[in-house]
Formats: sequence, structure tokens, C-alpha cells
Amino acid sequence: MLKRTLLISTILAAVGGAAALACWAFCDKDCFVASAIAAPKSVLDFKVRDIDGKDVKLKKYKGNVLLVVNVASKCGYTPQYESLQATYLKFKDRGFTTLAFPANNFGGQEPGTAAEIKEFCESKYKVTFPLFAKISVKGEDQDPLYSFLTSKETNPDFAGDISWNFNKFLVDRKGNVVARFTSKDKPDGEAVTAAIEKYLAMK
Repeated sequence: MLKRTLLISTILAAVGGAAALACWAFCDKDCFVASAIAAPKSVLDFKVRDIDGKDVKLKKYKGNVLLVVNVASKCGYTPQYESLQATYLKFKDRGFTTLAFPANNFGGQEPGTAAEIKEFCESKYKVTFPLFAKISVKGEDQDPLYSFLTSKETNPDFAGDISWNFNKFLVDRKGNVVARFTSKDKPDGEAVTAAIEKYLAMK
């Protein structure tokens, strides 16, 4: 007769920075019970905080084409806020949204508080697209969303470290990453807008 045994094992697997948790239990009847919390499979599976500190589940954007951008206020690429806003206004009525994530990873170019970042974006560039809380987009403290975006396991076609401020990921209506652009690629440039048009045309 088997003795009652309980074995609980927690596994944290860095799958694109998303932690997978599994738990096993054995019971008297020699049965096996397994429960698992699966790692996120798309951008829409994440929960983040907006610039005001409120939790936002990205699944609210399901059905939208998204441009996910790590931004900074004191960078040579900061004027791209203007074209990010113009692109957002051009396509938003067709189901497009820009999601901006401030980050201070490169040259300390986003040193401000959430309130300062929000004020800067709204007053200087009249930003109306969603702004989120400042995060880290690389390194040991990398945000889980950006771990997912940059990992070969979860985003094999467009993986790789964030190279600088204003890297861009295009996400389709189902939450799949379908394109990536460098800091030099302007949000209203031909490459980016053509890709946005392509995925907006897909229902």
C-alpha cells in the first residue's frame, strides 16, 4: 500500500520571460494530478500598468492592429512621437492602436516620473494614444512583455534584444507579432505604414 505522498514542485521556466508554473500531487489511489499555469502565447495575454498606474489587460485590444514601441523623452528619436500620433490618428478608426512603453534603458534618456512623462507627451506632442508605466525593456529586470517580444522561444521570427529607444513591434488582430522595425524606421514611413495597411486589411 502506498503511503500518502504529496510532492509539490514549482518550475519557473523563462519562456520569453514568461514564467510557467507547474504543480504535481500524488494521492492514496496512486493517481496523478497535474495543474499548470501556461506561459502567455500572445501579446494579448499580458497585463500591464498604464501611465496612471492602473492595471490594463492587453486582451482589451483584441481585434486591433497594434504598434508596440519603447519610448523616451530625451532621445534623438523622441520627435517620432509626432509621427506616432499622426499614424495613430490616421488608422485608429480602422482598428489600429499605438501602445507606448517608456523605458530608461538607453543613456538614461527617460528619467522622468510617470506624471512628468505624461505631461511631456501630452503638452509637446499632443499624444492621445495609450501610454503605459515606465518599464525595463532589457537586462535582468526586463518586463515580462518585452521578454516575450525578444525571446527566440516565444517570438522566433522577430526576436533579439531591444537595440535602442523607439524599436517597434507590429501585432495583428489576434495578438501575434507580425513585423519588427528599428528606431530608424519612421512610424509614418513607407515600410511601417504598408505593414499596418496589410494587417488592417485582414479581418
